[in-house]
Amino acid sequence: MHCVAQLRTSWRDPVEVLSAFAGEPWAIGFVSGGGGPRGRWSYVARAPETTFVGAPGRDPFEGLADLLGPTEPSLADGPPFQGGVAGLACYELGDVVEPLGLSRTGWPDLAAARYPTLLAFDHERGAVVAVGRGADAAAAEAQAARALAWLDLAPVAPAGGVLARGLTASDPDAYEDAVAQVVARIQAGEIFQANIARSWSGRLAPGAAPFDLFARLAGQSAAPFAAYLRLPGLAVVSNSPERFLQARGGMVETRPIKGTRPRGRSADEDACLARQLSASDKDRAENLMIVDLMRNDLARVCVPGSVRVPELFAVESFANVHHLVSTVTGRLAAGRGAVDLLRAAFPPGSITGAPKVQAMKVIAGLETPRGPYCGSLFWAGVDGALDSSVLIRTAGFVEDGQGWSVEARAGAGIVADSDPRAERLETEAKIAALLRALEGTAA
Repeated sequence: MHCVAQLRTSWRDPVEVLSAFAGEPWAIGFVSGGGGPRGRWSYVARAPETTFVGAPGRDPFEGLADLLGPTEPSLADGPPFQGGVAGLACYELGDVVEPLGLSRTGWPDLAAARYPTLLAFDHERGAVVAVGRGADAAAAEAQAARALAWLDLAPVAPAGGVLARGLTASDPDAYEDAVAQVVARIQAGEIFQANIARSWSGRLAPGAAPFDLFARLAGQSAAPFAAYLRLPGLAVVSNSPERFLQARGGMVETRPIKGTRPRGRSADEDACLARQLSASDKDRAENLMIVDLMRNDLARVCVPGSVRVPELFAVESFANVHHLVSTVTGRLAAGRGAVDLLRAAFPPGSITGAPKVQAMKVIAGLETPRGPYCGSLFWAGVDGALDSSVLIRTAGFVEDGQGWSVEARAGAGIVADSDPRAERLETEAKIAALLRALEGTAA
């Protein structure tokens, strides 16, 4: 396919549009929680032309590259994503990059699909752009018109009651013990940092669906990298604040998050907590370790000397927490593309630790397989562009004869001076919005 067409129309809410077909296998949405340069565009797609699910015996990154195919041009005045591949990379895909013998769950390492048709939602201009790709101009315009027709589908109202009751949290004492073990291993010189998570699990109420959680989170605590993916018998709902990797025009960016404080109950308390985070030597050191790790990961595929850190230790505020965020940039070397970049940096350094490989070994000894948690939902355009999130603030759903089971996790970066109780409380602050959306009712 070498032609692309766009059809523009007036604004519609992307969550409402997605609701009409959210139950279809391979329905996907990337929904930004607000405007600004990092949150201008949201995307919704369905009915891909072909799919790929990683299976033993084949390198999934090669399968992804084949699915993406050769580079094709895009329109200069169009959205960043103008058709291509989108999907899920689970945490255990990292076992392909560095073979560690990680255990698996029922989740595939990689599940992706090629979408020649999508809707792009421009938050800045208040418009919707239907994008279609085809072998010629007429075919591309027909594809764009097909996407435009999705706006005529009747939206489905999300459930208004309690979505899940009696979610079970993993043992808090066991988590604090795991943190203490990691601190001891750090002090012994084995690693510098590891991200250790705990879980909350249960079942959705009868009649509730994963998309109900996605819609509720969008209304209660919108996030810049919120995303939804429905697979056959599986679903992922993410309310992530964190970008993993972005590539456009040969330039790449990653924005690791390390360092957290809860939001305050008053404006004064909130400002005080943000100042504490900004001034915290522990949190700054934790963040800097991951910045150095990500610099090394990007350097594998970037022009030597091009990797930079234009922003270090910025405080960004979200619905439940303040985070310390840094930005690392680089320029892709000749012959390197989005798939090479994913392979070089996966899994995200902010949710593994440093050194990455040894931290992953420590995590594997203390946690069950993570599945989608701490993986990535991503899109990769046929023109070489890429954007992807770190799957934190994320719930994974598995369908069976009785409905949907759900698991969500939250973790903390453990360093030499970590306090086990404080790290446990940090996980509870991070999971709070998800639990409120699952166990409460719609506002």
